[in-house]
Amino acid sequence: MIEPTTRIERTHWREGRRIVVGCDAVGVACLSGPVLAAAVVMPPGSRRIPGVRDSKTLSRAQRERLYPQILRRALHVGLGAASVTEIDRLNIYHATSLAMQRAVQRVTRREHVLIDGLRIRDFEQHVGEYTAIVNGDAYCHAIAAASIVAKVVRDRLMDRLSARHPYYAWEHNAGYATLAHRLGIEDHGITPHHRRSFARIQAVALGQQLDLALLAPPKMSGSDEVVALPISDGSSFPASTPDPEESIAGAPRSR
Repeated sequence: MIEPTTRIERTHWREGRRIVVGCDAVGVACLSGPVLAAAVVMPPGSRRIPGVRDSKTLSRAQRERLYPQILRRALHVGLGAASVTEIDRLNIYHATSLAMQRAVQRVTRREHVLIDGLRIRDFEQHVGEYTAIVNGDAYCHAIAAASIVAKVVRDRLMDRLSARHPYYAWEHNAGYATLAHRLGIEDHGITPHHRRSFARIQAVALGQQLDLALLAPPKMSGSDEVVALPISDGSSFPASTPDPEESIAGAPRSR
């Protein structure tokens, strides 16, 4: 098991940069829910938190145990998200970049940013100097810490959405394409929180349209032509029920 270190952070600390941000995003491959990013700054010279590593290699119980430790140790924590509407409008690549921008921008006076993955076009214009590290959540402590924070926050959000839409087992799969989730889609259709730009969801949406078309009344001319009825775009919520995805926008800029 690879354990991330603070080697990369120490290089920047030695060069006088104190606010070194680690950033990672989660929920990229999910069929539902927002993509969420976290940005974490650890104190210069600090040691790694035992157990912190790539969130994908940890159980939910392990992440929940590490989460408060990271919040206590971190100088700054920022959250950013891109909604399902933004994912469908921009595509998942650009939406993930947007979520990461929003998270990093909540950390003021940052001096360098470390992100997981490949370089992102024009990202520097929004966040300043940054370094992209392939598998950064496996090797860089600050990025690994950010991955845990993002994963815990997003999992809790999906728990809340699951209470509204109990047929998809989001409290267990966080929106990923597990068997339970796919069966829920097959049996109950899609919700406003499903990403309609994803091929699997597009196929279901098309199926729903065709199903509804069979129920459309025939034209007065007596023609047997099928009429396709529109399906809801799911962009609105009842005024009395706040959207959990929107609550992320109120996250504190820093700690």
